[in-house]
Amino acid sequence: MPVTAKICGLSTPESLDAAIAGGASHVGFVFFPPSPRNVSPDAARALAARVPGHVGKVGVFVDPDDALLDAALPFLDAVQLHKTRPERAAAIRTPVWAAVAIKSRADLDTARRYAGAAERILYDAKTPDSAALPGGMGLRFDWTLLRGFRHPLPWALSGGLDAANVAEAARITGATLVDVSSGVESAPGVKDVDKIADFLKAVRSL
Repeated sequence: MPVTAKICGLSTPESLDAAIAGGASHVGFVFFPPSPRNVSPDAARALAARVPGHVGKVGVFVDPDDALLDAALPFLDAVQLHKTRPERAAAIRTPVWAAVAIKSRADLDTARRYAGAAERILYDAKTPDSAALPGGMGLRFDWTLLRGFRHPLPWALSGGLDAANVAEAARITGATLVDVSSGVESAPGVKDVDKIADFLKAVRSL
C-alpha cells in the first residue's frame, strides 16, 4: 500500500500551502496553548479555508473541554486526542484519532482500550513525565515494538520522524500513514517549507 503523510502543527499559510503542494493527505492544527504550534480557533478556521477537499483537516487536542471542541469542530474532519480517556473520546461526535504514547511493548496494550471509541490510533513516543508537551518534541520510540502487534484499529506512526528516517520507519513498522511535526521545522513551532517538501518527497518514494 502507498504511504501517506500528515503534516502537523501548521500555523502559517506558507507552510500549509507547502504541505498541500507536496501531497500531504492530512494537515494538522494544534489547539494547546503550551505548544509553540498552538493556533486559535479563528486562525485555524482561516487556514482550514485554504485546504482542498481531498486533504483531511485534523485538530490536535490534549484532553479538551467542550467549549474548545465546539469552537473548532465545524471546520475539522477529525480530532487527534492526547491524554484523553476512551470514554471521553467515544463521546465526541467527530472521527477521533487516539494518540497512544509508546515506550515499551506494554504501552501498546493501551491501544486496545480505544476499540469502539476511536477510528484510528496514533502511535507516538512517550514524553518524560516532566515534559510540558505530550508530543512534537522529536522523540522516537523503538519501532520494532510494532512488529507482530495485532492493531485494534487503523493506525498511524508519529514521533521523531524526518525525511532521513521515514523510509526506515515505514519499512520496520509497516505504517501506511506517517505524522510529522518537529521533523520539518527549523526551530520549535517554525515550519520549514523545504523540509516539508523533502519529507513529502521521501514519503512519495515509498
